Amino acid sequence: MWIADGWKDYELLDCGGGEKLERWGDQILVRPDPQAIWESDRKNRGWRTANARYSRSSTGGGHWDKNKLPESWPIAYKNLRFQVKPMNFKHTGLFPEQAANWDFAMDQIRRAGRPIRVLNLFAYTGGATVACAAAGASVCHVDAAKGMVAWAKENGIANGDSRGDFKPDQPVTRQELAAFLTRYDQYRGVPLAEGSLNLYSDANMTGVWAVESMRHAVGMGWLDGDGGRLLPGGVATRAQLAVILQRLTTQAMG
Repeated sequence: MWIADGWKDYELLDCGGGEKLERWGDQILVRPDPQAIWESDRKNRGWRTANARYSRSSTGGGHWDKNKLPESWPIAYKNLRFQVKPMNFKHTGLFPEQAANWDFAMDQIRRAGRPIRVLNLFAYTGGATVACAAAGASVCHVDAAKGMVAWAKENGIANGDSRGDFKPDQPVTRQELAAFLTRYDQYRGVPLAEGSLNLYSDANMTGVWAVESMRHAVGMGWLDGDGGRLLPGGVATRAQLAVILQRLTTQAMG
């Protein structure tokens, strides 16, 4: 059995009597769990001071009894970031036990030594999607619920580099900038362009995780070469960013 023991922002504090007491970041939640068939002494003060408790209705469904609970808030698993949002059917948007599978998938992708494409079906809010993308895979996220797809996009727009590191104080490379803007276009529903990287002598220096984004950036006219080189690892200058944003704005306005 794999155990998801790498969490810092999630903790199962106690369970029993058909309920579980959890910490999601700074928020304490009580949710029903029919598998918690044993009894608990409920000595943990969180049972009494929880930020919210989900109560089942005898007619089906249920509701949250909230006490200073935000509508949504961020949490992290290692270097991955997600938005938690308590929903009207008790879920929060994440299944924390799946982190063990995220770790496995990321390890396989990083060790593959070749480009990896992942098809994530019934993908929900994108926990596995974000993990696989952060490891360098190209991911197709599929879910029938429009709201879940939008949530997954929100989770995926700014989830770091190919190692899952966000590095907020580090300079942004041209391929990283391409990845950020491509994720934004995907969020807006813009089809990916297929610009050719073969025109540039250093195309092979593009990270596997950034190839699709660089093709989109070149195809959209956001990035130009310099002396026949694309410079994917070069730092994006303020002037380059200004030009890219001007082109992006023009394209968005039609």
